[in-house]
Amino acid sequence: MRRAELDSFLFDILDENPTASDINFTVGKPPQAEVDGLLKPAGTGFGIQTLAPFHTETLALNLIGSDRRAVQHLLNMGSCDISYHLPGRARFRVNIFSQRGTYSIAMRQLPTRIPTMDDLGLPPVLEQIADEKFGMAFVTGATGSGKSTTLASVLNQINARHPYHVVTLEDPVEFVHPQQKATFNQRELGLDFDSFPNGLRAALRQAPKVILVGEMRDRETVEIGLSAAETGHLVLSTLHTIDAGQSINRIIGMFDLEEERLVRIRLADTMKWIVSQRLLPKVGGGRVAAFEIMGNSLRVQEAIVHGEAEGKTFYEMMEQAEPFGWTTFDASISRLYEQGQITEHTALAYASKRALVMRSIDKVKSARGEKTTDIDGLKIDRAYRKQF
Repeated sequence: MRRAELDSFLFDILDENPTASDINFTVGKPPQAEVDGLLKPAGTGFGIQTLAPFHTETLALNLIGSDRRAVQHLLNMGSCDISYHLPGRARFRVNIFSQRGTYSIAMRQLPTRIPTMDDLGLPPVLEQIADEKFGMAFVTGATGSGKSTTLASVLNQINARHPYHVVTLEDPVEFVHPQQKATFNQRELGLDFDSFPNGLRAALRQAPKVILVGEMRDRETVEIGLSAAETGHLVLSTLHTIDAGQSINRIIGMFDLEEERLVRIRLADTMKWIVSQRLLPKVGGGRVAAFEIMGNSLRVQEAIVHGEAEGKTFYEMMEQAEPFGWTTFDASISRLYEQGQITEHTALAYASKRALVMRSIDKVKSARGEKTTDIDGLKIDRAYRKQF
């Protein structure tokens, strides 16, 4: 298979599945496209019913091309990350990895247009992140939950509002930002810098106002990020954590026990926002995002420094700060159910505290005049008292 044939193959898959978010090649399965979170066979016009080892190896070599670094990573570490451009149609973030002696490929399609906050339906409070002058803001969630897209919309807002110097450190570059009010320098791991800690150190000498770090993967990156935030930079990054509390614990857990106290104090001073998100199946097809949003306050700082306690949990603080735009996942999920965007089953499946969401669902049903229980036919047994 030549490069032109690979491009034609990918074009066919995208034509069949215009809303595909991912393309997957695994030995023993047909080529697959992920649509609304579910995998389905794709590219059937090429006559490949089941992928053989030589199919995925040939695809991998064509995707890698002349990138020697990617080849070395694949051979030495078992996987590699690259980007791939399909002329006139799409860009992909690609991970090639070995499994049981064969190669598998996961391709995430990257939007060519940078979405605005309105396009994504993000909560208005997130606009405040774009106006922060310094500190750290994290967007967290599972792989594929839209973290990079949310951060891209925040950077897009900065680009439209502020004449700042923005340096991004990405693996790979996903959204290419145009030069508007802000000045963008976008650097890609492997091509422009060799590791996130080294790239972040170099960024501090490049006079940026805003630094985007693709992911806080290790202690060294977090430590330099904290230093950057303390010296007047706005640092944006992602974490693979499911909520605000776990994000705080993950960062603190990267450090040794004797460093914990100091790290807690530094994090309390620099952390501005933690935004967690989950993508839920939407009624009628597609997906919709639920959010958990926590900003900074004296109570939050105290909980970071001393740890959560009864009556002083991050969850309770987010509940009580709802008038300021903060929210828990459960409140966000309950609103989506009330708006008719998700089903009751979906709401309960993705809830953090099922009992609270169930109570909210019952209130919505009651307001609509719907039944809140399956129990029918109850009546008073008036003859029971007469027996005694």
